Amino acid sequence: MLRFVRPVLFVCGILILIMSGLMACVAAFAWWRQDPEMEVFLISCGITLSCGLFLVFSCRTPGFHLISRQLYLLTSLSWVLLSLVGALPLFFSHFQLSAVDAVFEAVSGITTTGSTVLSGIEHLAPSLLLWRSLLQWLGGLGVIGMAVSILPFLRIGGMRLFHTESSDWSDKSIPRIQSLARLLVVTYLTLTVACTTSYWLVGMTLFDAINHAMATVSTGGFATDDRSMGRFDAPVLWVSTLFMILSALPFTLLIAFARRPSLMLFKNQQVLGFLGILLAVTLLLTIDLIDLNLFTPYQAVTEAAFNLVSVITTTGFAAGDYTQWGTFSIALFFVVTFIGGCSGSTSGGMKVFRFQLSYLFLRTQIRKLIHPNGVFVTQYNGKPVQDDIILSAIAFSFLFFVTLAVVTLLLATMGLDLLTSLTAAATALTNVGPGLGEIIGPAGNFASLPDAAKWLLSLAMLMGRLELLTLMVLFTPMFWRG
Repeated sequence: MLRFVRPVLFVCGILILIMSGLMACVAAFAWWRQDPEMEVFLISCGITLSCGLFLVFSCRTPGFHLISRQLYLLTSLSWVLLSLVGALPLFFSHFQLSAVDAVFEAVSGITTTGSTVLSGIEHLAPSLLLWRSLLQWLGGLGVIGMAVSILPFLRIGGMRLFHTESSDWSDKSIPRIQSLARLLVVTYLTLTVACTTSYWLVGMTLFDAINHAMATVSTGGFATDDRSMGRFDAPVLWVSTLFMILSALPFTLLIAFARRPSLMLFKNQQVLGFLGILLAVTLLLTIDLIDLNLFTPYQAVTEAAFNLVSVITTTGFAAGDYTQWGTFSIALFFVVTFIGGCSGSTSGGMKVFRFQLSYLFLRTQIRKLIHPNGVFVTQYNGKPVQDDIILSAIAFSFLFFVTLAVVTLLLATMGLDLLTSLTAAATALTNVGPGLGEIIGPAGNFASLPDAAKWLLSLAMLMGRLELLTLMVLFTPMFWRG
C-alpha cells in the first residue's frame, strides 16, 4: 500500500509547494500595500512549505509512472489537500473565520464554485481579496488540465469524445502532454491578461480588474464587493459576458484558433449547441423582462444576457437579484443551473455534450422502435460515437441526479427549507455559486447555514468539480483491493 500511495503523495507535495509560493507572493503584495494580513500569509506560507517539503522528501520516488488507480487517488487527494492549505490564510486572518467557514470558502474558490460565507467583502484586506481570486484562478487552470489530460485517460471526462486525449501514457506521449500543458497555460494567461485589460479600459480600477478577470476566466465568480457585478455599468457587464463565454469554450479549440485562426474551427457540434442555448434562453428572458416593464429593451437584454451566461457557464456573478423578476425567471434560472459549459473548459455543470448525447441516444431509440430491424449509428461531429462513451454519459447523469437527491434530503434533515436545500445541492454539484431563495440567493450567502450543511456542501462541490465518478470510485472496496 505504501508503494502505491508514495508517488501520489510526492506529486501532492509538489503542488503544496506551489501553493506556498503563491502565499509568499501574496505576502509580498501585503507588505507593499502595508496590509495587516501580511503576517497571516507568512505563517500560512511557513506551514504549507513545511508540509510540502515533508511530503516531497519522505515520499520521493525516482522514475515512477502513475497507473490509472493512482491517478484517481491523485486527482481527488490533490484537490482536497489544496483546499485545506488554501483555507489557512482565511482561518488565521483577522476576519476570524471558523474552521468550517474557512474550508468552505477555500473549497468554493479552488473548485471555482463562487459560493461564499462572507459578508462585507469590500471591507476585507486587499491581500485576502487577492488570495480568494488566486484560489479560483488556480482552480480554473487545474480544471482544464484535469479535463484534457487526466479524466479522458480515466474514461470519465467528456474530452475523450473529441479525440484530444492521450490514452498512451508511455514515454512517447510525455512530450505531447508537456507541449499541450504549456499551450494551455499560455492560453489561460493570455485570456486572463486580455480580460484584465478590457475590464480596466471600461472603467474598473486595476486591482478590481485583476481580481474580476481571474474570477471570470476561471468561471469562479468571486467578486470584491457584496454587490458582485451590480455596481458596474453595462459596458463592464458586456465585457464580462464575452469572457465568460470564451472561458466556457473548449480550451483545445481556443489553442487551435490561436495557432491557425479560422471560424471553421467553431463549427463544432458542442460549441454550436452551447451558443444556441445561450441565444435561445437570453431571447426568452429578454422578452419576459420587457413584457413585465422591468427594464428598457437595452437594459433587459443586458441583464438577461449577463445573468444567464453567468449561471450557464457556472461563473456565478450577479448584477442584481434576478429572483425578483417573477416566477418564469426563477424557473428558468433553476433549469439552466444544470447545463454548464463545454467539456475541456473551466466551467462546471453537466456539460452541453451530455445533453446532446442524451438527445441523440433518445432519437436512435425512437427510430429503433419504428424500424426494429434498422441499423442506426449515433454520430457526433460527423463521427460515430462509441457505445462506452454513451454509457459513461448515462452513468454520470444517473449518479448526478441520485447525488442531488441525497444531498437535498440530507440538507432538509438539517432544518433547511425545500428551495434552499434543493438549490444549494444543485449549485454545489454544478459549481455555479448562488442558489435561489432569500438565504442563498444572489442577494444572500451561505453564512447562516449549519456547520454540518457547510461540510456537506464542501464535499458536494469537490464531487461536482471532479465529475463525481473520480471521487466515488475511491469509496469502493474494489479500488483498494486493486
